[in-house]
Amino acid sequence: MSEHTTAKKYEFKAEVKKLLDILVHSLYTSREIFLRELISNASDALDKLRFESTRGAVIEDNDIKLEIKIEFDEKEKLLTIIDTGIGMTRDELIANIGTIAKSGTEEFVKMIEQTKSDANNIIGKFGVGFYSVFMVAKEVTIKTKSFQKDEPAIEWKSDGLGDYEISEFEGKITRGTTIEIHLKEDAGEFAEKWRLENIIKKHSNFISYPILLANEKINTVSAIWREPKSSIKDEQYNEFYKSLTYDNDDPMDVIHKSVDAPIQFNALLFIPKKSNELYFYDRENYGLDLYVRRVLIQHKNKDLLPEYLSFVKGVVDSEDLPLNISRETLQENVVFSKIASSVTSTVLAYLIEKVKNNQDNYIKFWKEHGKIFKLGYGDYANQEKYIELLRFNSSVCKDKEELISLTDYSSRMKEGQKDIYYITGANRESLLLDPHMEIFKNKGMEVLYLYDPIDEFVISSIRKYKDFEFKSAETVDSKKLDEIKNIEEKKSDFQDLSTDDEKHFFSLLAKMKSILSGRVEDVVKSTRLIDSAACVVSKDEGLSATMQKIMRMSNKDISLQKKIFEVNQNNKLIRNLIKVFKVDSNDDFIRTATEQLFESALLQEGSLDDPHNLVQRINQTLASSSDWYLTVKKID
Repeated sequence: MSEHTTAKKYEFKAEVKKLLDILVHSLYTSREIFLRELISNASDALDKLRFESTRGAVIEDNDIKLEIKIEFDEKEKLLTIIDTGIGMTRDELIANIGTIAKSGTEEFVKMIEQTKSDANNIIGKFGVGFYSVFMVAKEVTIKTKSFQKDEPAIEWKSDGLGDYEISEFEGKITRGTTIEIHLKEDAGEFAEKWRLENIIKKHSNFISYPILLANEKINTVSAIWREPKSSIKDEQYNEFYKSLTYDNDDPMDVIHKSVDAPIQFNALLFIPKKSNELYFYDRENYGLDLYVRRVLIQHKNKDLLPEYLSFVKGVVDSEDLPLNISRETLQENVVFSKIASSVTSTVLAYLIEKVKNNQDNYIKFWKEHGKIFKLGYGDYANQEKYIELLRFNSSVCKDKEELISLTDYSSRMKEGQKDIYYITGANRESLLLDPHMEIFKNKGMEVLYLYDPIDEFVISSIRKYKDFEFKSAETVDSKKLDEIKNIEEKKSDFQDLSTDDEKHFFSLLAKMKSILSGRVEDVVKSTRLIDSAACVVSKDEGLSATMQKIMRMSNKDISLQKKIFEVNQNNKLIRNLIKVFKVDSNDDFIRTATEQLFESALLQEGSLDDPHNLVQRINQTLASSSDWYLTVKKID
């Protein structure tokens, strides 16, 4: 006796045939996606059955477990997917499977033809996920029985080429749906256990129902981001983090957030203990895993968080996004944009709380991830939070390890101080000796120390903190600091210049300007230097030396900005030069000393392009001084 009633054949519409042709031939490189689609459909069927049960409906075969089974026969190239879900009636089968056109097939085909985009990325948008099975199948049979009592079992069969047939199935079948896939010759891998297991773990590992492969449960890790925080132990968070990142260490921080309104999503985020950044190597290897109803939609999505928070690992899962939303559509989707904005706010809010609750732990975070976090200087929407999270070393810190916030700095500003001052350099030791720091030390004013090239971009971009603008200590007009009192008046080792010597000093400055002709804007008496002989300063509070150097490196056409050469009259070398100048204004030593002082000043600020003349001059001076030393010591 036959297990079927007479089968009725249905012709696919012309546009459906075209669609199937595209699915079969355009998606070869992404064929594994079909299994994700079928498991997602099975999960939906189980969800629907659970809903019917909760509202009191009478369920056929009510004692059957809710689960998804996957069976395979490698020899026969047969793959079978079974769910114990809601099943389908004949009309539902025709509506859900037989009539793809209702989901916009023509529009799908049109988009593929016009854009030649990756069809895999837009497959779910048009409700044609089931038909991705024909990428691997030469024939597909669906056997389904509705949860409703007295509804007959139905069979659907097609080779995906021109038609399909539907008949009643009179054999023994329980509630749910069974899909038998006869694989193509070149798709035999999808009947191999290892391949199926890898695909399930990659795309469907967090489906809430058991997925059994050869009677072995594959999805053993639960979607803990969906569970209440109060029910999850630290060990579970740590285990999940390690399975996600392959990190050997536990995470530094765990951020578990569930949002219901105005959009619904769950996020489980981790901040690693150690940064994996090495000179910005492999910068593209970041992003959060995006799930829709526990199904992985995109691995390492880079749009959920801005790049400066790329050290964050984790997952985001939403009910409000359409399943299989495309990468292209994601960027334009309003719901996705709101989720991304909320996830960013969540991370920043967590860090701000970390600052309030445990400063020491925040400093540990900053030392690991601050280099990347600084890249957020362009996030104007979150600039206020970003600024509060910045940390710097400064002149009042006890050592290079101590860090301060801009709030700390502003609380210590001197009476009459209108700006926040910073200086750039290779390290703390060099900045402590920088001549530009002398006036600030004398007035007891704090200066931010910037060691990283990006620091000045950060300062330049945010421009001000509260009502205080950022100013470079290298370029500041020292006259603007006159109203700020010195800590104590330092007694000079030198007497004030006589009227005659002062005239000669200004004549010496004119001589120096002549010697440095074309290389300096001016040579002037310094009011900022206390001990050092000379320094160079940018005119009109222009770009700092570091910023000029960076800009020259990125644009070869930017010429070297002429500096103002400041000379300290209360320095032993300068006083001796005045004496030499009074005797002979054209003495070669004046030229040698001027060149040496100027190039030394350029070297100190990092803008001396060629040090060879400087080194040669030093060697000549040492040779001459060694002759003098031998004479004084009476050494033959």
